[in-house]
Formats: sequence, structure tokens, C-alpha cells
Amino acid sequence: MKKKADVVVIGGGITGTAVLAALARYDLECVLVEREPDISMGTTKANSAVLHAGFDAPTGSMKAKMNARGNEMYHELADEFGLDIKWTGSYVCASDDEGVKTLEELKARGEANGVKGLEIIAGDKVRDKEPNLSKDIKAALWAPTAGICWPFGMAIAFAENAIANGAEVVRECEATGIRVEDGKVTAVETTQGDIETRFVVDAAGVYADAVAAMAGDKSFTINPRKGEYILFDKTAKDSLVSSVVFPVPTKTSKGILVCATTHGNVFIGPNAQDDCGREDVSVTPAGMDEIIAGAKRLVPNIPMGASITEFAGLRAVSSTGDFILGESDAADGLLLAAGIQSPGLTSAPAIAEYLTDIIVKKTGAKERTNYVKGHKAAPVFREASDEEKAALIAKDARYGRVICRCETITEGEIVEAIHGLCGATTVDGVKRRTRAGMGRCQGGFCGPRVIEILSRELGKRVPEIRKDGVKSYMYYDKSYDGGDAK
Repeated sequence: MKKKADVVVIGGGITGTAVLAALARYDLECVLVEREPDISMGTTKANSAVLHAGFDAPTGSMKAKMNARGNEMYHELADEFGLDIKWTGSYVCASDDEGVKTLEELKARGEANGVKGLEIIAGDKVRDKEPNLSKDIKAALWAPTAGICWPFGMAIAFAENAIANGAEVVRECEATGIRVEDGKVTAVETTQGDIETRFVVDAAGVYADAVAAMAGDKSFTINPRKGEYILFDKTAKDSLVSSVVFPVPTKTSKGILVCATTHGNVFIGPNAQDDCGREDVSVTPAGMDEIIAGAKRLVPNIPMGASITEFAGLRAVSSTGDFILGESDAADGLLLAAGIQSPGLTSAPAIAEYLTDIIVKKTGAKERTNYVKGHKAAPVFREASDEEKAALIAKDARYGRVICRCETITEGEIVEAIHGLCGATTVDGVKRRTRAGMGRCQGGFCGPRVIEILSRELGKRVPEIRKDGVKSYMYYDKSYDGGDAK
């Protein structure tokens, strides 16, 4: 591959895809490179999926500015992009006088950050809304503008909108170098060849410091912070919460929360473990104990028998303690989107707007006259009316064949996910787009069928189908001429 582009975005998480979609509004040639077989495979696939109101970040910080603007933008973008968002509001709960004092500080900070509707309410009133909360909770900070979302779906919507407007997403394409000549970025070197370019946006998550260093910027470092989670079956939701419930935050995190999802599950977590590796997404017995103990301080009767999976994700904590955004001093044309930990998901569209404004001003790019607005979401069979289901089946009989029983996902939906503008190529890629495999059995029933469908639709042998990562083959076949199936 030898390409030319005005902008190369490195990293296919929620930040990178949001930047690509924002750039695609303008007459610019843009390419996003992602080293994995799919987008949203880093922090975006393992986080709390909370759209924060914006009261936590220090006033005046980039985190505070981007959080407030990002939350506002999601309210505007939800319908245009078909984003799966529920504006549930959030509670920060305090169980003693010292905690209540912290709530007052958070409220004052939030108001200074421009957050609307903040209110400190008594414990009894909180329990009227969330009856399973601890009797020890004295008060809570209520933030009505907070919400929950489906992060994978948002990243896919941004990516596919950008592709519809002429941008390109190249997967299994790792950036290996950035060429700088006379102080200016001239190309990105990748495992698929060089891309000549004027601008590079570094949205590489926990590897953002390594990518920046390719262009000579060693002004910051990234410390990965691991957070572990436990997810509960939908049958447990009446025993848990219907919104977002935080404890009083600590210096290192927003604490172990109990939180609903947009699909009817509830999770507990995360904890916060520093000094872990950039690839360490293991879960540990000690971590599980920590999460359970923390969650029980908010909801005493956690139905552990209803837990269906555990997972962990990494956050990119910067050495500055804040988002690192804007032009690098090391090379003209290098733009940084580094240290994007919480509230990074909420901030993504604002970060994209901020960086796009810089590029547009430097290039004089004009808005596309033929811009394709928004993103058309694929049909969701389980949410359709009987009449809509009948129409889908009449149009394509594969919508009448349920593959994932737990989540009622049909073959038609899986095929649609595979052949989208940024289609699934792996088992987990299908899962992130359709939820096939996210139910009670965690893919025990539908997994083999999903593999068969991927094999058929992609024209590949079954041993070539992967679970998620580059070498995560589902079956070993020594006759497969790739030779590295594991």
C-alpha cells in the first residue's frame, strides 16, 4: 500500500473514529489506521460506558472543557448518528459527613464547569429512585445530564459516517514510524506501506506516547491503568440499579460504581490498578474481591449468582494528569489526542471538534457540498414490532432465523454486520455490532454458528476465523497454510 492523504489518524477507538468523522465533513482526504482487525478494541471496548455530566474534572482543565462540550454534543448527535444513549442521570453517594462535604465541592466545581441541574438530595429521596441502595447513604449528588451509552456502536457509527464521506479505515495496519523532514510531518510508515501526509492525529490510546516519540515528541508518558468489571445477567436488574451510581471519588478514580447498561444488564467496577502492562487485561481473584466489596457499600445485596462474565480494560493515564490535546512542538503537523482516560468517552466529539478546527484553519479546507449526514443504524430484530419483523423476514428470510437465543439476534443481523461499511471480520466484531454472544451463555450456543456465518460470508476457511485479535484463531488446523493458527 502506498497512499497519499491530507490527514492520517492513528488509532481506531472512540477518539480516533470521532476525529475521522469530524474531518470527513470537510474536503480533506483522510485515512485511519488501526493495528487490530477491528476498531474499538482498546479502551473503547472495556469501559464503564458512562457519559459523564462534567463535575469531576478540575475547572479549567482540558478534561473539564472537553467533558462539558462533549456531553452537550452527544445530546445533539444522538439522533443524527442513531446512537444508543439513555440519559439516566447519575448519583454520587456519600455515607458520612465528610462525604457530604465532598458532594458540595463536586457540585460547586460542576457548576463552575457549566454543568446544569446539579442537586444534592437526601438519602431517602435517592432510595425512592434506586430502592436497592444502602440504608447508610446519607445524601447524593444528582446530575440529570449524565447518561449511559453503547461505546462500540458509537465508534462504528462515526467510522461508517466517515467512510460514507470518502474517508478510509485500514485495519491490521500498524503505524511503525512517522517521517519528519525539515521539522514537518511528511509520511506515516505502516506495516502495509507508507502513507504520505501533511498531518497526523495521534489517538493511539495507551501507545500514544510511543507514537508521538516516532515524530520526536517525548514530552509526556502514558501509564496504563487497569480496571476490572463484573457483568450481570438482565434478570438481576431489579435487584440492582437503573441508572449510574458512584461512590465519593478518590484521587485516582471515580470509584467502584454500580451501573446499568443500555441493554438491560448491570455491571459493577472498575477498580484502579497502576503499573500494569500495556496489554494486561487479565482479571484476578483479588480484583474481583475488591470490586464486590466496593459495590456492596452502595448496593448491599449484590446477586452474585447472576454474574455472567468478568473483564478488564486499560486507561491511558498521562504524566500531566490531563488530556494532552493540540499541536505538538516537536513536529509541524503532529496533533496529539493523548492521555484520553475518563471522561474520554464523553469528550470524544469535543476532542474531534477541537483538533479538526486546528487542521481546517491550517489547510483552509471547505465543508463538503455533498456531505452525507449521520449514520443509518441496522435493523434490530428484537426491538421491532410484529409488523416490522414480518416485513424484515419477507425481504430477507435470514431475519427469520435466530442465531443467538439469549439476545434474539438473527442471521440477517449478523450478515448485515459483516457487510457494513466497516464490517465485522471476527467473532467479537459480530458481538460488538449485534450483541450475539453477549447474553447469559456468553456465546456457548451461538458461537459456532457465528463462526460458520463469518466463514461463508467472508469466503474463508473456518480455521482462518478469529475471535478478536490478529492471531486469536478459534480453531487450530495444522494443514492451514497460514501456519500460525493458535
